[in-house]
This record gives sequence, structure tokens and C-alpha cells, in this order.
Amino acid sequence: MSPAIGRGRRFARDDRAATAIEFGILALPFFTLIFATLETAMVFFAGQVLDSAVNDSSRLIRTGQAQAGGYDANAYRAAICTRLYGMFDCNDHNKLRIKVSVVSSFSTANPAPPITCNPSNTACSWTVVQSYTPGTNSSVVMVEAYYKWPTMISLPGFDLATMPDGTRLLAAVRLFQNEP
Repeated sequence: MSPAIGRGRRFARDDRAATAIEFGILALPFFTLIFATLETAMVFFAGQVLDSAVNDSSRLIRTGQAQAGGYDANAYRAAICTRLYGMFDCNDHNKLRIKVSVVSSFSTANPAPPITCNPSNTACSWTVVQSYTPGTNSSVVMVEAYYKWPTMISLPGFDLATMPDGTRLLAAVRLFQNEP
């Protein structure tokens, strides 16, 4: 029994693999924190890019360039998509929805919820109908763009997905009056 006790004491004093064991214990929380930070940064960056693209493309309508250029819904969609830097899947109409509409006044502009979910929150469908009505001079126009951004990390206590299909709904809305 004495040799076994001696080996046990030597093993207890040996600290050569302590760093590997500590890293093994701390690796999961460390990488979880790193990936959660990256996921959050990507979602906020994507939201900012969408907002900027809608803002820049709205200027085409506000200044009358879109109306003079004969833009239709597809041309305006392309104008937004060129400003998204390839980060978004513009070809999938189930991911990106764009609505341009004329409203009677600034006070009556009220964007409706773009998606409704069933009572058990297991499936959602688009309620916003894609349309393109840029109005004429001095019209009050509302431009809405919605995108289902895919999330990659789904951890207990950290999930940026807002939709049952694991995506996060990003939105950008601009309300302006066309120039005379």
C-alpha cells in the first residue's frame, strides 16, 4: 500500500498539466463569450447597414430621381440591394420585404407589424405586402424594409433570434415628404 500512497502524493504535487486542465474548464465559457460578442456585433452591424441602405435609397424617391428614372419595385429593390454590400440575400423575397407607400400625413403614418405568428409562436408569416408607390411632388412617403437575418448561435440564456425559424427581424423605416 505504501508505493500506491507515494505515487498518489507525487501525482497531487505534480502541476505540469494544471494549465491544460484550467483551460479545459474555462474554454467553454470563454469561447461562448467570444462568439456571443461576435454574433451581437454582426446583428447590430447588419441592422446599421440595412438602415443606411434604406436611408440612401430613400433619397432617390425624395428628390424625384426614382420617378424620373421610371423605377418600379424591382429597380428600387436593386437600388437598396446595391447598398447592402453583399451581406444580405436580396434575391430571396421571403427574407427581404420592401414596401414604399404614400401616406396622407406624417401624423397618420403607422407601420403595421410586418410579421404575424400563430398563437403557439411556432410559425410566422409575412403580413407586409411588397409594393412600390413613390408618390409625386410634395407627397408624404413611407419606405419600409424588413429582413430576416439568420442567427448562428443559440445558447441557453443567449439567443438573438426573434422568429421561430431562428432568424432575427431587422427593420428600417423612413418617412419623408418628396421635394416639390
